[in-house]
Amino acid sequence: MSQYAHLSEPDPELPQLPRNAGPLPADYIQTVRQFVSNVAVDRTALPPDSTYIVENRTIAVEGGEIAIRTISPTPVAGEEAEYPVLVFFHGGGWVCGDLELDDVNLRILSVELRLAIVKVDYRLAPEFPFPAGINDCYTALKWTAENCEAIHGSLSKGFIVGGISAGGNFTAAVTHRSVKDPFFEKYKITGNLLQLPAVVHPAAYPPEYASELLSYAQNAEAPILSKASMDIFYDCLKGPPTNPDVSPLLADHTGLPPTYIQICGLDPMRDEGLLYERLLREQGIPTRLDIYPGVPPGFHVTVPTMTAAKKWEADLRAGLKWILAQGS
Repeated sequence: MSQYAHLSEPDPELPQLPRNAGPLPADYIQTVRQFVSNVAVDRTALPPDSTYIVENRTIAVEGGEIAIRTISPTPVAGEEAEYPVLVFFHGGGWVCGDLELDDVNLRILSVELRLAIVKVDYRLAPEFPFPAGINDCYTALKWTAENCEAIHGSLSKGFIVGGISAGGNFTAAVTHRSVKDPFFEKYKITGNLLQLPAVVHPAAYPPEYASELLSYAQNAEAPILSKASMDIFYDCLKGPPTNPDVSPLLADHTGLPPTYIQICGLDPMRDEGLLYERLLREQGIPTRLDIYPGVPPGFHVTVPTMTAAKKWEADLRAGLKWILAQGS
Protein backbone atom coordinates (compact mmCIF):
# COMPACT_ATOMS: atom_id res chain seq x y z
CA MET A 1 0.00 0.00 0.00
CA SER A 2 1.37 3.38 -1.03
CA GLN A 3 2.07 5.93 1.67
CA TYR A 4 -0.14 8.22 -0.44
CA ALA A 5 -3.20 5.93 -0.50
CA HIS A 6 -5.15 8.33 1.71
CA LEU A 7 -4.97 10.94 -1.06
CA SER A 8 -7.38 8.80 -3.11
CA GLU A 9 -10.20 9.20 -0.58
CA PRO A 10 -12.76 11.44 -2.33
CA ASP A 11 -13.07 15.03 -1.19
CA PRO A 12 -16.44 15.44 0.59
CA GLU A 13 -17.31 18.32 -1.76
CA LEU A 14 -16.63 16.27 -4.90
CA PRO A 15 -19.88 15.49 -6.74
CA GLN A 16 -20.68 11.88 -7.57
CA LEU A 17 -18.78 11.29 -10.82
CA PRO A 18 -18.87 8.05 -12.82
CA ARG A 19 -15.85 5.84 -12.33
CA ASN A 20 -14.12 4.57 -15.43
CA ALA A 21 -14.52 0.80 -15.16
CA GLY A 22 -14.28 -1.59 -18.09
CA PRO A 23 -12.88 -1.20 -21.61
CA LEU A 24 -13.16 2.09 -23.46
CA PRO A 25 -15.04 2.43 -26.76
CA ALA A 26 -13.27 2.30 -30.12
CA ASP A 27 -14.13 5.96 -30.78
CA TYR A 28 -12.74 7.10 -27.43
CA ILE A 29 -10.29 9.67 -28.85
CA GLN A 30 -13.04 11.41 -30.82
CA THR A 31 -15.30 11.34 -27.76
CA VAL A 32 -12.59 12.94 -25.62
CA ARG A 33 -11.92 15.60 -28.24
CA GLN A 34 -15.61 16.43 -28.43
CA PHE A 35 -15.91 16.58 -24.64
CA VAL A 36 -12.93 18.90 -24.27
CA SER A 37 -14.15 21.23 -27.03
CA ASN A 38 -17.57 21.45 -25.35
CA VAL A 39 -16.39 22.24 -21.82
CA ALA A 40 -18.25 25.33 -20.69
CA VAL A 41 -15.99 28.22 -19.77
CA ASP A 42 -17.06 31.21 -17.69
CA ARG A 43 -15.84 34.23 -19.63
CA THR A 44 -17.50 36.69 -17.28
CA ALA A 45 -14.37 36.64 -15.13
CA LEU A 46 -12.24 38.05 -17.94
CA PRO A 47 -10.65 41.43 -17.29
CA PRO A 48 -11.64 44.26 -19.66
CA ASP A 49 -10.35 43.89 -23.22
CA SER A 50 -8.43 47.12 -22.80
CA THR A 51 -6.20 45.58 -20.11
CA TYR A 52 -4.44 43.01 -22.31
CA ILE A 53 -3.30 42.39 -25.87
CA VAL A 54 -3.91 39.11 -27.71
CA GLU A 55 -2.30 38.09 -30.98
CA ASN A 56 -2.66 34.84 -32.91
CA ARG A 57 0.37 33.85 -34.95
CA THR A 58 1.76 30.88 -36.85
CA ILE A 59 5.33 29.65 -36.69
CA ALA A 60 7.18 27.18 -38.87
CA VAL A 61 7.97 23.75 -37.42
CA GLU A 62 9.52 20.67 -38.93
CA GLY A 63 7.04 19.37 -41.52
CA GLY A 64 4.58 22.23 -41.30
CA GLU A 65 3.45 25.08 -39.07
CA ILE A 66 1.60 25.51 -35.80
CA ALA A 67 -0.47 28.24 -34.18
CA ILE A 68 0.56 30.13 -31.09
CA ARG A 69 -1.30 32.80 -29.13
CA THR A 70 0.46 35.58 -27.25
CA ILE A 71 -1.13 37.45 -24.35
CA SER A 72 0.49 40.55 -22.89
CA PRO A 73 -0.72 43.10 -20.33
CA THR A 74 -1.54 46.54 -21.60
CA PRO A 75 1.08 48.82 -20.00
CA VAL A 76 -0.21 51.20 -17.38
CA ALA A 77 1.15 54.62 -16.47
CA GLY A 78 4.52 54.44 -14.76
CA GLU A 79 5.04 50.78 -15.64
CA GLU A 80 7.97 49.48 -17.67
CA ALA A 81 6.38 47.68 -20.63
CA GLU A 82 8.52 44.53 -20.29
CA TYR A 83 7.20 41.53 -18.46
CA PRO A 84 8.36 38.09 -17.32
CA VAL A 85 7.58 35.41 -19.89
CA LEU A 86 5.50 32.24 -19.46
CA VAL A 87 5.39 29.65 -22.25
CA PHE A 88 2.42 27.34 -21.65
CA PHE A 89 1.56 23.91 -23.08
CA HIS A 90 -2.05 22.74 -22.74
CA GLY A 91 -3.13 19.31 -21.52
CA GLY A 92 -5.28 16.70 -23.21
CA GLY A 93 -3.37 13.43 -23.16
CA TRP A 94 -1.32 14.46 -26.22
CA VAL A 95 -4.47 13.78 -28.31
CA CYS A 96 -6.76 16.78 -27.75
CA GLY A 97 -6.83 20.42 -26.75
CA ASP A 98 -6.06 23.66 -28.55
CA LEU A 99 -5.49 27.36 -27.95
CA GLU A 100 -8.89 27.74 -26.30
CA LEU A 101 -8.01 25.37 -23.46
CA ASP A 102 -6.95 27.42 -20.37
CA ASP A 103 -7.37 30.58 -22.44
CA VAL A 104 -9.55 32.49 -19.99
CA ASN A 105 -7.39 31.73 -16.97
CA LEU A 106 -4.19 32.61 -18.81
CA ARG A 107 -5.62 35.97 -19.86
CA ILE A 108 -6.50 36.63 -16.21
CA LEU A 109 -3.03 35.57 -15.07
CA SER A 110 -1.40 37.82 -17.65
CA VAL A 111 -3.21 40.86 -16.27
CA GLU A 112 -3.05 39.94 -12.57
CA LEU A 113 0.61 38.86 -12.46
CA ARG A 114 1.87 41.09 -15.32
CA LEU A 115 3.11 38.21 -17.51
CA ALA A 116 3.76 37.95 -21.23
CA ILE A 117 2.33 34.53 -22.13
CA VAL A 118 2.83 32.30 -25.17
CA LYS A 119 0.36 29.45 -25.65
CA VAL A 120 1.37 26.66 -28.01
CA ASP A 121 -1.02 24.70 -30.23
CA TYR A 122 1.29 21.72 -30.78
CA ARG A 123 0.26 18.99 -33.21
CA LEU A 124 -1.68 16.11 -31.71
CA ALA A 125 -1.30 12.34 -31.68
CA PRO A 126 -2.17 9.90 -33.14
CA GLU A 127 -2.12 11.89 -36.40
CA PHE A 128 1.24 13.36 -35.37
CA PRO A 129 2.92 10.84 -33.04
CA PHE A 130 6.11 11.29 -31.04
CA PRO A 131 8.27 13.31 -31.41
CA ALA A 132 6.10 15.82 -33.32
CA GLY A 133 4.43 17.34 -30.24
CA ILE A 134 7.55 17.84 -28.16
CA ASN A 135 9.50 19.12 -31.15
CA ASP A 136 6.73 21.65 -31.82
CA CYS A 137 6.92 22.80 -28.20
CA TYR A 138 10.69 23.08 -28.35
CA THR A 139 10.51 25.13 -31.54
CA ALA A 140 7.95 27.44 -29.92
CA LEU A 141 10.21 27.79 -26.90
CA LYS A 142 13.08 28.90 -29.11
CA TRP A 143 10.78 31.26 -31.02
CA THR A 144 9.78 32.85 -27.73
CA ALA A 145 13.38 33.29 -26.63
CA GLU A 146 14.28 35.06 -29.87
CA ASN A 147 11.08 37.12 -30.18
CA CYS A 148 10.15 37.98 -26.60
CA GLU A 149 10.49 41.71 -27.21
CA ALA A 150 7.70 41.51 -29.80
CA ILE A 151 5.31 40.39 -27.04
CA HIS A 152 6.63 42.89 -24.45
CA GLY A 153 8.55 40.13 -22.71
CA SER A 154 11.86 40.29 -20.88
CA LEU A 155 13.64 37.00 -20.16
CA SER A 156 15.83 38.77 -17.61
CA LYS A 157 12.68 39.28 -15.53
CA GLY A 158 11.73 35.61 -15.77
CA PHE A 159 11.51 32.81 -18.33
CA ILE A 160 8.99 30.24 -17.09
CA VAL A 161 7.87 27.13 -18.94
CA GLY A 162 4.65 25.53 -17.76
CA GLY A 163 1.93 23.09 -18.66
CA ILE A 164 -0.76 20.80 -17.37
CA SER A 165 -0.89 16.98 -17.66
CA ALA A 166 0.51 16.15 -21.13
CA GLY A 167 1.62 19.78 -21.25
CA GLY A 168 3.43 19.20 -17.97
CA ASN A 169 5.20 16.28 -19.62
CA PHE A 170 6.32 18.52 -22.46
CA THR A 171 7.35 21.20 -19.97
CA ALA A 172 9.67 18.88 -18.07
CA ALA A 173 11.04 17.31 -21.27
CA VAL A 174 11.84 20.54 -23.12
CA THR A 175 13.45 21.99 -20.00
CA HIS A 176 15.74 18.96 -19.74
CA ARG A 177 16.59 19.38 -23.43
CA SER A 178 17.39 23.05 -22.96
CA VAL A 179 19.96 22.37 -20.25
CA LYS A 180 22.19 20.58 -22.77
CA ASP A 181 21.46 22.89 -25.74
CA PRO A 182 24.04 25.65 -26.41
CA PHE A 183 21.18 27.80 -27.78
CA PHE A 184 19.82 28.23 -24.26
CA GLU A 185 23.11 29.32 -22.69
CA LYS A 186 21.96 32.91 -23.17
CA TYR A 187 18.25 32.16 -22.74
CA LYS A 188 18.16 30.38 -19.40
CA ILE A 189 14.81 28.98 -18.30
CA THR A 190 14.26 30.33 -14.79
CA GLY A 191 11.30 28.23 -13.63
CA ASN A 192 8.98 25.34 -14.33
CA LEU A 193 5.25 25.16 -13.63
CA LEU A 194 4.14 21.51 -13.61
CA GLN A 195 0.43 20.88 -13.14
CA LEU A 196 -0.52 17.19 -12.86
CA PRO A 197 2.56 16.22 -14.87
CA ALA A 198 3.08 12.91 -16.64
CA VAL A 199 6.79 12.35 -16.07
CA VAL A 200 7.38 8.61 -16.53
CA HIS A 201 5.76 6.05 -18.82
CA PRO A 202 4.27 3.19 -16.74
CA ALA A 203 6.33 0.71 -18.77
CA ALA A 204 9.50 2.50 -17.65
CA TYR A 205 8.99 2.73 -13.89
CA PRO A 206 12.42 2.42 -12.25
CA PRO A 207 12.46 -0.79 -10.14
CA GLU A 208 14.03 1.03 -7.19
CA TYR A 209 10.94 3.24 -6.93
CA ALA A 210 8.30 0.57 -7.56
CA SER A 211 6.97 0.84 -4.00
CA GLU A 212 6.39 4.57 -4.49
CA LEU A 213 4.61 4.37 -7.84
CA LEU A 214 1.28 2.78 -7.01
CA SER A 215 -1.29 5.42 -8.03
CA TYR A 216 -1.51 4.17 -11.61
CA ALA A 217 -3.12 1.01 -10.21
CA GLN A 218 -4.66 2.63 -7.14
CA ASN A 219 -6.55 5.21 -9.23
CA ALA A 220 -7.11 2.86 -12.17
CA GLU A 221 -10.86 3.56 -12.25
CA ALA A 222 -10.77 7.15 -11.08
CA PRO A 223 -13.30 9.60 -12.57
CA ILE A 224 -12.31 11.86 -15.47
CA LEU A 225 -8.90 10.23 -16.01
CA SER A 226 -8.37 6.48 -15.62
CA LYS A 227 -5.58 3.99 -16.23
CA ALA A 228 -7.39 2.82 -19.38
CA SER A 229 -7.45 6.42 -20.63
CA MET A 230 -3.75 6.88 -19.99
CA ASP A 231 -2.95 3.57 -21.71
CA ILE A 232 -4.76 4.75 -24.85
CA PHE A 233 -3.08 8.15 -24.73
CA TYR A 234 0.38 6.57 -24.48
CA ASP A 235 -0.50 4.17 -27.30
CA CYS A 236 -1.45 7.14 -29.47
CA LEU A 237 1.72 9.05 -28.54
CA LYS A 238 3.92 6.11 -29.66
CA GLY A 239 6.95 7.37 -27.75
CA PRO A 240 9.66 4.97 -26.53
CA PRO A 241 8.93 4.56 -22.80
CA THR A 242 12.54 4.96 -21.63
CA ASN A 243 13.28 7.98 -23.83
CA PRO A 244 13.77 11.01 -21.53
CA ASP A 245 11.58 13.05 -23.89
CA VAL A 246 8.74 10.69 -22.92
CA SER A 247 9.85 9.96 -19.34
CA PRO A 248 11.76 13.01 -18.05
CA LEU A 249 11.86 11.48 -14.56
CA LEU A 250 14.56 9.16 -15.97
CA ALA A 251 16.77 12.04 -17.14
CA ASP A 252 19.68 13.72 -15.35
CA HIS A 253 18.10 16.57 -13.39
CA THR A 254 21.30 18.60 -13.02
CA GLY A 255 20.81 22.25 -13.84
CA LEU A 256 17.02 22.33 -13.75
CA PRO A 257 15.34 25.58 -12.62
CA PRO A 258 13.10 26.11 -9.57
CA THR A 259 9.97 24.03 -10.03
CA TYR A 260 6.41 24.45 -8.76
CA ILE A 261 4.16 21.36 -8.91
CA GLN A 262 0.42 20.84 -8.38
CA ILE A 263 -0.80 17.26 -7.81
CA CYS A 264 -4.31 15.73 -7.53
CA GLY A 265 -4.90 12.81 -5.18
CA LEU A 266 -7.24 10.96 -7.56
CA ASP A 267 -4.83 11.13 -10.50
CA PRO A 268 -3.22 7.94 -11.88
CA MET A 269 -0.04 10.03 -12.33
CA ARG A 270 -0.07 11.29 -8.75
CA ASP A 271 2.84 9.26 -7.43
CA GLU A 272 5.20 9.97 -10.32
CA GLY A 273 4.68 13.70 -9.81
CA LEU A 274 5.42 13.36 -6.12
CA LEU A 275 8.53 11.29 -6.84
CA TYR A 276 9.73 13.80 -9.42
CA GLU A 277 9.45 16.62 -6.89
CA ARG A 278 11.42 14.61 -4.33
CA LEU A 279 14.20 13.73 -6.77
CA LEU A 280 14.59 17.38 -7.76
CA ARG A 281 14.57 18.50 -4.14
CA GLU A 282 17.18 15.91 -3.18
CA GLN A 283 19.41 17.27 -5.95
CA GLY A 284 19.21 20.74 -4.46
CA ILE A 285 16.73 22.20 -6.94
CA PRO A 286 14.26 24.56 -5.25
CA THR A 287 10.76 23.08 -5.34
CA ARG A 288 7.31 24.03 -4.13
CA LEU A 289 4.52 21.45 -3.98
CA ASP A 290 0.76 21.66 -3.48
CA ILE A 291 -1.43 18.54 -3.22
CA TYR A 292 -5.23 18.37 -3.58
CA PRO A 293 -6.46 15.20 -1.84
CA GLY A 294 -9.46 13.32 -3.16
CA VAL A 295 -9.96 15.15 -6.45
CA PRO A 296 -9.29 14.05 -10.06
CA PRO A 297 -7.47 16.02 -12.78
CA GLY A 298 -9.57 18.83 -14.21
CA PHE A 299 -11.66 19.22 -11.07
CA HIS A 300 -10.83 22.93 -10.90
CA VAL A 301 -12.55 23.38 -14.29
CA THR A 302 -15.45 20.93 -13.95
CA VAL A 303 -16.31 21.85 -10.33
CA PRO A 304 -14.90 25.37 -9.87
CA THR A 305 -17.05 26.07 -6.80
CA MET A 306 -15.20 23.49 -4.67
CA THR A 307 -13.03 24.82 -1.87
CA ALA A 308 -10.15 22.82 -3.33
CA ALA A 309 -10.68 24.44 -6.75
CA LYS A 310 -10.44 27.91 -5.25
CA LYS A 311 -7.31 26.82 -3.40
CA TRP A 312 -5.86 25.50 -6.68
CA GLU A 313 -6.28 28.92 -8.31
CA ALA A 314 -4.84 30.79 -5.33
CA ASP A 315 -1.93 28.35 -5.10
CA LEU A 316 -1.19 28.73 -8.81
CA ARG A 317 -0.77 32.47 -8.42
CA ALA A 318 1.35 32.05 -5.30
CA GLY A 319 3.45 29.40 -7.05
CA LEU A 320 4.15 31.61 -10.06
CA LYS A 321 5.10 34.48 -7.76
CA TRP A 322 7.40 32.09 -5.89
CA ILE A 323 9.13 31.08 -9.14
CA LEU A 324 9.66 34.72 -10.10
CA ALA A 325 11.06 35.50 -6.65
CA GLN A 326 13.66 32.73 -7.00
CA GLY A 327 15.35 34.65 -9.80
CA SER A 328 15.20 38.07 -8.20
